[in-house]
Amino acid sequence: MSSSFQAGKNLVDRRGFLRMAGLTGIAVGGAAVLAACSSPSSTSVAGSATASGAANYGTIALQFSWIKNIEFSGEYFATEKGYYTDAGFDAVTLLAGGSQTTAESVVLSGQALVGLSSPSITAPSIINEQAPLKIIGATYQKNPFCLLSLKEKTPIATVADLKGKTVAVNPGADGIFKGFLTANGLSSSDVTMVAAQYSASIIETGGADAYLAYVNDEPYLVQADGFTPVILSLADNGLPLVAETFTVTQDSIDTKRDLLKAFLVAEIKGWTDAIKDPNQSADYAVNKYGKDQGLDLAEQVKEANGQIPVVVTAETDTNGLFTMSDALIKANIDALGAMGYTIAATDLFDLTLLKEVYAENPSLIVPLAS
Repeated sequence: MSSSFQAGKNLVDRRGFLRMAGLTGIAVGGAAVLAACSSPSSTSVAGSATASGAANYGTIALQFSWIKNIEFSGEYFATEKGYYTDAGFDAVTLLAGGSQTTAESVVLSGQALVGLSSPSITAPSIINEQAPLKIIGATYQKNPFCLLSLKEKTPIATVADLKGKTVAVNPGADGIFKGFLTANGLSSSDVTMVAAQYSASIIETGGADAYLAYVNDEPYLVQADGFTPVILSLADNGLPLVAETFTVTQDSIDTKRDLLKAFLVAEIKGWTDAIKDPNQSADYAVNKYGKDQGLDLAEQVKEANGQIPVVVTAETDTNGLFTMSDALIKANIDALGAMGYTIAATDLFDLTLLKEVYAENPSLIVPLAS
């Protein structure tokens, strides 16, 4: 195994957890919901005015979906460039995630005001646990999940190529894969599923024809090992779920609306800078925020560039970062239905805060698509 592959081990482990947790919908326990109702959060500052009349929102916490790597570069820029403080916060504490929790549970318990997650986690929490949560924006307009195969072995470039093939899926992550099959008129009998560890090495050694991967992660790792990656995007083939979504409680929307809007302004500015400067994004991830993770700078630069197409689209160029069109919202609801989760759009999404932000700050809409 190459040194490059080893350098990416933490990221591969991270993907494995997200696929197992995020795509099967780890349930948020009732205790967490009760905690949210009974324990006031030290970060839930509604906002006050300073002597100058400017808003003062105090300190809040933002829960990441996993380790501090390149995926949170917009948050690093918002911190480094003072966008959070400009928006009225004393600070925004960036909390690294872990395999024993979800952003939903942290937000519900009051330990963070905002959590980064995905519809495939938030929707089951709402459906199964009646969690009072809403998604107010989406960093990734396309989920990064793909079926990764190798040109040198058994390339799978289209859905038609998939039939009769062996696909390696991380334990517990069969929900999204079966949803993908359903969305494309296939069933589990059309493929052979095998359990995989959190590594794409299984397709390098011939143990499977394809591997459920992240488009901006494992393809770079197998390429470093001398193979040519072939990518079949789930988002472009029937399962267009968004990802790295901003999840908050309904109470926060009702009682801290101005605070959340100020937070979104800072996030938009941070991510605009991150998209414009992927090299600096990687530097922040490797040398400061994720310094204890042993991240590889060259790999993080590749991933910083690789994530741009899932953050920036023609729609975000027109409507602004994090926004979701009615068509994209419907596509997500349909995709969740294919995974077995039936939920109304109004029970999962509230994009009105972003609409107000851009109506009040039209200069934040910056064309970024290349």
